[in-house]
Amino acid sequence: MLSITIPAARPVPPAALFDPEAPVPLANILSVSPEGHLKWRGKTYRCALGRAGIAMTKREGDGATPVGCFNLRRVLYRPEREDAPQTLLAVEAIYEVDGWCDDPEDPEYNRPVSLPHGASAEAMWREDSLYDIVVVLGHNDAPVIPGCGSAIFLHVATPAYAPTEGCIALAREDLLKIIQDCDSETQVCVLD
Repeated sequence: MLSITIPAARPVPPAALFDPEAPVPLANILSVSPEGHLKWRGKTYRCALGRAGIAMTKREGDGATPVGCFNLRRVLYRPEREDAPQTLLAVEAIYEVDGWCDDPEDPEYNRPVSLPHGASAEAMWREDSLYDIVVVLGHNDAPVIPGCGSAIFLHVATPAYAPTEGCIALAREDLLKIIQDCDSETQVCVLD
């Protein structure tokens, strides 16, 4: 089982993150169970995970949601579809030229890029609503290790909570509610 270190630097066993008897929820940790439940501030929300479930070792294109704790970096949003979300995180609008490099051979791997890009890159401006609100997670970004996964986000789920390519997806209303209280110290912890 994964152990998580909270600000007081004491390890917390993952089961404690889902303990209904716990008197106070852990501050600044969004905990995600392998069954697709995200717990935040005493409430539990349904979420979609990767089509391959969760994985201790993430590889590019494996369809798995990585196990571990990742800081929330910033929020991206589609300004013609959404108002800027209310949050304590940095907020940036995304546009048609925005992409995210997913080619492990490219020097810009797991980084935002402008499209068209000379290597494979995911378009952030989508026809569906899944990326209307995106929270960039600090997965494989400090440092970036080629092939260990890119573009791991919190984003909007499909109405049926279809599996993702490795991200964590929530209902739009739930995602907006959750990020209101999130800041740069907030972590999402995917538990095994």
